[in-house]
Amino acid sequence: MSGHSKWSQIKRGKAVTDAAKSRVFSRFARLITLESKKSGGSVNDPGLAAAIARAKAANMPKENIERAIAKGASKDASDLEQVVYEAYGPGGAAVVMDALTDNRNRTTQEIKHLLSKNGVELAAPGAASWAFSKAAGGAFAANEPLVEVSGEDEEKLGALLTALDEHDDVQRVFTNARGYESTEGE
Repeated sequence: MSGHSKWSQIKRGKAVTDAAKSRVFSRFARLITLESKKSGGSVNDPGLAAAIARAKAANMPKENIERAIAKGASKDASDLEQVVYEAYGPGGAAVVMDALTDNRNRTTQEIKHLLSKNGVELAAPGAASWAFSKAAGGAFAANEPLVEVSGEDEEKLGALLTALDEHDDVQRVFTNARGYESTEGE
């Protein structure tokens, strides 16, 4: 009965969930580091407090949160920068990607490559943001009417959003397609 070990099934499942947790925790650590750098390490700053609350909601360990705050408050903190990319996806759906990077040029090229693999091109700043309004916490809320995407375009959009969500620098992805309003690294 080779291949029927209960431990190997548990180990495979645990590896998948641990990888997903790691991706989410690293995104929150980068966000907390950026907010900590902006606030000078003051935990009372609203931006930092909101980032910490979101990390705690995702069950991020306290030690990781404290380490990210200390990293942002230190003198040798890396220069993290928040960048917003825009594109039009399959079916004419507007897509806005919120990224956090230490190298804007590298991230821009990686996003362009990722989009081109999915048959989409990067749009100019402001080209797709008209379809959204700013919401609390720097999020984007899709304006009405939402775009209906069906059939093959729906599959392509789902694949694009999944690929963007798996990119390390992308924090959140927003679209105005019905059923896909936003995805967060949570």
